[in-house]
Amino acid sequence: RVEQLIQKSLPRVFQAQQGHEAALLTEGKQCLTNPVGAIRTFNEARVMVRKPALELLAYLKGSNFSHPAVRYVIYGERGTGKTMTLCHVVHYCSRQGWLVLHIPDAHLWVKNCKELLQSSYNKDRLDQPLQASVWLKNFKASNERFLQEIKTQKKYMWGKRECTEEGRPLREVVEQGLARVRSASDAVGVLLRELKQQSHRGSFRLLVAVDGVNALWGRSTLRKEDKSPVCPEELTLVHNLRKMLMNDWSGGAIVTTLSQTGSLFKPSSAYTPQELLGKEGFDALDPFVPIPVPNYSPKEFESCYGYYLERRWLQHEKGQGWGGAEPGALPPLCVAGTAPWPITGSAARTPGAAG
Repeated sequence: RVEQLIQKSLPRVFQAQQGHEAALLTEGKQCLTNPVGAIRTFNEARVMVRKPALELLAYLKGSNFSHPAVRYVIYGERGTGKTMTLCHVVHYCSRQGWLVLHIPDAHLWVKNCKELLQSSYNKDRLDQPLQASVWLKNFKASNERFLQEIKTQKKYMWGKRECTEEGRPLREVVEQGLARVRSASDAVGVLLRELKQQSHRGSFRLLVAVDGVNALWGRSTLRKEDKSPVCPEELTLVHNLRKMLMNDWSGGAIVTTLSQTGSLFKPSSAYTPQELLGKEGFDALDPFVPIPVPNYSPKEFESCYGYYLERRWLQHEKGQGWGGAEPGALPPLCVAGTAPWPITGSAARTPGAAG
């Protein structure tokens, strides 16, 4: 059944409806394809329907959500389209009315952090108020209606005078983190805890989507005041997200990607789960369903090539037709053979439209 669906759908490109681009992509995502830049260039959001995404969606449609959440790990060589596969799933689940808990780049939580503060809740952990507040803002924008409907199950203290009472909308937890940035990391922890504990009720479906999940078990570039390195597990955000990735809850699914981008301490050739997750990360996510993402097939490349011709983006004098294009005219357009990113990358980086 899955193969029939795949053969019927491939290869084609679908366009996200106007206003739903935020469900497909998160502004500020820094990756090789820079899909946000491509959206600005072409004034539309399109995603190619590919086998890995359809396979994953078929699994989700056939899931029994009364069972523990199944973990899926999307992996592949650099630039094959892992992030866009995840974005396809995020877009689908959002359109189906799921609550989407999306971490667009986990590597940003373990490097280049401008502010680290000792946690007031646990002295052995470090808060990242700026990263936490940015994430809360995006989460609120994507899941506004759920935040009003879901209520807290206990009372939460934010200091000596401020608290969120039991039975209050989760929106108040998010607003606490936004209004009091010092509380943002703890607000993320409370939010994740409440969603995890309530997802089994069936009032909402929960998608946990993490791009670059291997960052949670790698090495960070962060330093403490004494210049000693910070381990990822010492970060409040990472600690709480790791707990969210355990399959000890039901009512949803966990979809992740492995990313070489940002993995500063891994060989550039590494791409398998064993290589990028390491023993600790692999054991933490095991069991999981692996979803490999290959390079473009010839038909997929033809579809992508045709789209760029349609949008008048290709200006090579010998590249104005697929059927008549000379073989030698194709490699400059896609240096990596049939990897998706070189063409889309050039479109994203170049302002304006091709003439």
